Amino acid sequence: MQQLVEFAGNHILLVSALTVTGSLLLFTLFRDSKGSLVPNEATTLINRKEAVVIDVRSQADFARGHIINAISIPSNGFADQLNVLEKHKAKPIIIYCASGATSTQACSTLKKAGFEQVFNLKGGIMAWLNDSLPTTRK
Repeated sequence: MQQLVEFAGNHILLVSALTVTGSLLLFTLFRDSKGSLVPNEATTLINRKEAVVIDVRSQADFARGHIINAISIPSNGFADQLNVLEKHKAKPIIIYCASGATSTQACSTLKKAGFEQVFNLKGGIMAWLNDSLPTTRK
């Protein structure tokens, strides 16, 4: 224990950087998991609460395969397309992309616009496919 205290005293900058980095990682972990769903939770929300599913990938990626009944609103024009979602404001909305990173930004945009039940599909379409859940090309 005394060696640890001595090390911390001799390397204050290193210990400070470690503390800040650890704090930021924990903050990001808890912030992202708050409004995120894993694929099985998403299917429950879709089946029981008629959640609306939004795909923010490009049109080409959407055409290669997407979650059944998903609405394509690419992320590059997402903020300009919020009027399309106004009629779904009372329903839960699940947003996904390829891996879950881009859809986080779209979730923030919807929450700022007053949508209350917005969820990010954790892991995106890759997690959906890894769980062997159905997709369509229609």
